[in-house]
Amino acid sequence: QGVHTLKVNALDHVNIITDDLAGTTRFFTEIFGLDVRDAPPPLPPEHYQWLYDDNNRAIFHINSKSAPQAFQRETPAGATTGAIHHVALACSGHDAFKAKLTAHGIDFRLNDIPSVNLRQIFFNEPNGVLLELNFFGE
Repeated sequence: QGVHTLKVNALDHVNIITDDLAGTTRFFTEIFGLDVRDAPPPLPPEHYQWLYDDNNRAIFHINSKSAPQAFQRETPAGATTGAIHHVALACSGHDAFKAKLTAHGIDFRLNDIPSVNLRQIFFNEPNGVLLELNFFGE
């Protein structure tokens, strides 16, 4: 028997509850270019959509507020995210993201941390989740 080391390998996904499944999935496809797919069965597509990156990873799980959740708790769509302050994404294309957000009329805040060669963009997605886009070396 080998020794099993406990460790976190990576963040798997972010789940967002919404009152507007189509609008939220459209936002993420327009802003991030993610691929929308139906969640795997038995999850019905009218309640669950998963958004994949270019590496075939489901980065965001978007659930209709009316859908049954695996762990049921009150999660008001459109409110702030409570104890979770924001979700950070490693990105590339800083200037292109700024232009896209401006073109979509999305308010954002910029932050630079020169000591680690990091540029950041912060903005809220339609359900009130604060997103932090990190651009290292750009």
